[in-house]
Amino acid sequence: MHDEINLRNMTGIYISRGAEMLMLYRIGSRVVEPSWCGIGGHFEDHELNNPRICVLRELEEEIGLKDGSLKNLHLRYVTLRLKNGEIRQNYYYFADLKPDEEVTLISEEGKVEWIPFDKVLDRKMPLTAKFMLEHYMSIGKFTEELYSGITTETGMVFTELKEF
Repeated sequence: MHDEINLRNMTGIYISRGAEMLMLYRIGSRVVEPSWCGIGGHFEDHELNNPRICVLRELEEEIGLKDGSLKNLHLRYVTLRLKNGEIRQNYYYFADLKPDEEVTLISEEGKVEWIPFDKVLDRKMPLTAKFMLEHYMSIGKFTEELYSGITTETGMVFTELKEF
């Protein structure tokens, strides 16, 4: 039974510059082994109802980048996975870096790197992020929709999340 389920809420942001995506090789995470992911992290208590505030705080903390350096910042995916007695809920944002903005490729969280789009999925990354990015690269980057995804043993089941 699932009587003792905990919740873990996290955000992540994937920033594009031309045909490259900014990713972090995260080292020392409490949740995932060393692997590539977006910039992000866990919610603070006061952020639980506002993932945008959380992702922007994490972005500034981890690489010193602020909201004003981005354009087209949108929540694109909300995913769920049951792992280690937790429902892990991820809010994934995507944005473009404004022209002439610089990114510090130094972070206390790990190694930050611009990765060509065609190489992103070759990187080792957390399962949920991998499934989400596979969907994004084949479908999501060509739409403006918000998607919800449930992680399974073999993939992720996506549906468009619509307001009605």
